[in-house]
Amino acid sequence: MYKSGKERFEKAGIDIYFPSKIEIEEDNNKIVVFRKALMCDVKSLYNLFSEYSKAGEMLPRSMIDIYVHLRDYYIAEIETEGEEGGGYELVGACALSIVWENLAEIRSLAVKKPYTRKKIGTELIRKCLIEANFFKISKIFALTYKPQFFIANGFKIIEKSELPHKIWSDCINCVKFPDCDETAVMIEP
Repeated sequence: MYKSGKERFEKAGIDIYFPSKIEIEEDNNKIVVFRKALMCDVKSLYNLFSEYSKAGEMLPRSMIDIYVHLRDYYIAEIETEGEEGGGYELVGACALSIVWENLAEIRSLAVKKPYTRKKIGTELIRKCLIEANFFKISKIFALTYKPQFFIANGFKIIEKSELPHKIWSDCINCVKFPDCDETAVMIEP
C-alpha cells in the first residue's frame, strides 16, 4: 500500500493529473505538492471540511458527497517528519464541478489554518482553471463566504440569479435555500 497519493502517482509513472509543486519560503522551505485526490484522501478531506463547517466558513460536506465527487478534487499536501520516516499531510483542497455545457463551479476550497496566506488556495484555484480550460469551459463560478479572496484571483461578484442551473440542481436542496448567505463570484478567463 502507498503512504500517500504522491507516492502512488510517482510509482505509476503517470502525469495525467499534472501534479505540481510550490515552495513555502517562510516555512522552512517546505514543498507543497498539488495533485488529484485519491481514495486515501477521503477521511482527511472530511476532517478539513468539517473544521471549516464548524467555524461557519463552509457548508458541510458529508462523506458520501466526498466519495461521489472525489474525482473533482485537487489536493495540496506537504511532506511531514515522523518516527517511521515521515509521511504526507493534506493541507488544502478544492474541487471543480461541471454544472452545465459552459459552466463549472469551484467548490469546497479549504486550506488548513497554519498554511493560509501562503498561495496554496491560489494554486488550487489555478489547477481548477487549467482543468476548466481543458474542457473548454469559459465560465467558472464559486459561492463563497470569502469573496475578497476570489476577487484577488480575478473573479467578479455576480448575482446568484445568473446561475439558474446551480440554483435548481444543488441550491434547492440546501438547508439555507432560499436564504443563501454566500456571495456568488465568477471568472471568464
